[in-house]
Amino acid sequence: MEMGLEMIKFSIIVVCLNAGDRLKRTIESILAQSYGNYEVIVKDGISTDGCLNGLPEDRDGRIRVFREKDTGIYDGMNQALCHVRGEYVYFLNCGDYFYDKDVLKRVQERMEKAEIGAGEKGEGKRYIFYGDIREHLTGERVASNPSMDAFGCYRNVPCHQACFYQARLMEEKGFEVKYKVRADYEHFLWCFFKGGAKTVYMPLVIADYEGGGFSETKENRRVSAAEHKEITGKYMSAGQIWKYRMILFFTLSRLRTWLAGNPATAHVYQSMKRRVYGK
Repeated sequence: MEMGLEMIKFSIIVVCLNAGDRLKRTIESILAQSYGNYEVIVKDGISTDGCLNGLPEDRDGRIRVFREKDTGIYDGMNQALCHVRGEYVYFLNCGDYFYDKDVLKRVQERMEKAEIGAGEKGEGKRYIFYGDIREHLTGERVASNPSMDAFGCYRNVPCHQACFYQARLMEEKGFEVKYKVRADYEHFLWCFFKGGAKTVYMPLVIADYEGGGFSETKENRRVSAAEHKEITGKYMSAGQIWKYRMILFFTLSRLRTWLAGNPATAHVYQSMKRRVYGK
């Protein structure tokens, strides 16, 4: 990873391919941030629709664009990681955008408190700071688990639009591109179980999440299930997996997933979920 003379706080990566106006809206939400110590890395997979021509004006020179063929979104993310100069890495997909103009400011303040609170014992720590997202489809705030553990990792981890990864985690291990849908899930589990990452929840809405994309098609939901089985087998024992499957079965996880994704029921479900999490 590249290192600048002055440490940049956030490296925000946007991977795109023929994204149209969605790229412009995503970049605009970044440039509107009140906190300015960041860079934007746009990794384009050789778009042909002219989406790069519509990028907003960058008066501070914080946007860098790299055009290179890739084999998919995770390969594109790995290519972008080679150009990171910041302390923390954040991925924002085309069509997603920051929840409001003060997101990075509030995240930086939370990070500062957590790192100062760790004191000398915090030296050398590897952090993942994460928050909540808002879904375009339902209009609801989706609460992340406020305390990650092995069961939380099995059940559901925060999506990458909710997570800020310390760059050293990405430097040691990128995304495994053999996973077509869950490479980011595999990477989170590696960070948690092998990479020594300390996870810190922030009670903030980080991003407006478009959803309905690649990983949510019918075919890729089947791929996702198969990859989940393989990935959890890498990091958890057979006994843990059996226990967690039984818990999900008896707590009606499939029904809860349907309730969360249905616009007519999402508000009640997410409200109850936040109460369970104590939010």
